[in-house]
Amino acid sequence: MMQIHLWSDYVCPFCLIADELIERAIADRADVEVVHHAHELRPCPTPTLRPEDAYLPDIWARAVYPMAQRYHVPMTLPTISPQPYTATAFRGAQYAADHGAAHAYHRRVMTAFFRENRDIGDRNTLADLAVDVGLNRVGYLDALDDDTYARRHQQALAESTAMRITVVPTIVIGRRRIEGVATEGVITRALDEEAVRGVA
Repeated sequence: MMQIHLWSDYVCPFCLIADELIERAIADRADVEVVHHAHELRPCPTPTLRPEDAYLPDIWARAVYPMAQRYHVPMTLPTISPQPYTATAFRGAQYAADHGAAHAYHRRVMTAFFRENRDIGDRNTLADLAVDVGLNRVGYLDALDDDTYARRHQQALAESTAMRITVVPTIVIGRRRIEGVATEGVITRALDEEAVRGVA
């Protein structure tokens, strides 16, 4: 099975756009798996962004909304202020991966933030989202306090550093590395090239 490795952060709007385009590109390809990797744009204690400040409304008006409209990806600038840290959600992602729900969990957290204006830094909100994708609420909440999952998240961040990830989304398909949003056509061509390479 071919894999698309995707580095992203749950508070990155371009990552949701990339997610949508990847989903469309692989809709008819049962031989492709998306593997999600964590990259915190602003790890604690770095201050996170505030939607009432000038930067977020400006970048959304100039870049996010035009790209989202071009690719027909519904999303809205969340009003949660300051924006949430994502370490807790990423620890939960490790639990989701252990229970076969990594992809569904990733998608649910992203859409909850950018389409439902939900605070994905809040433990109870995250537990609700985990239940939405079939995870056990108590087990999920316990995992958020389990040092094992915290260490695994730190290991994931170390792997991101080792891969020299500085931009999210970053997409790796075989030997092809794409920094930023990739169109369906680019993703499809990369997968086709990798399939040919695998046969050769």
